[in-house]
Amino acid sequence: MAQPKRRWSKERTHLRRSTWKLENKNLSVCSNCGEPVLSHTACPSCGYYNKKQAVEIKAKEEKKENN
Repeated sequence: MAQPKRRWSKERTHLRRSTWKLENKNLSVCSNCGEPVLSHTACPSCGYYNKKQAVEIKAKEEKKENN
């Protein structure tokens, strides 16, 4: 089996291991309802994307029909 020719420094090891951590997701604000939304995604609460109705949300309609 192959062996390394020289030892890796501590700095190089730490640099390699420092890239695995998670980062915060970039959230934007929905133009219709103001809820936080992932970029380039339809709003899960109202269904709007780019100031247009993109997805129909059935949960709100069911609640309105029951009342």
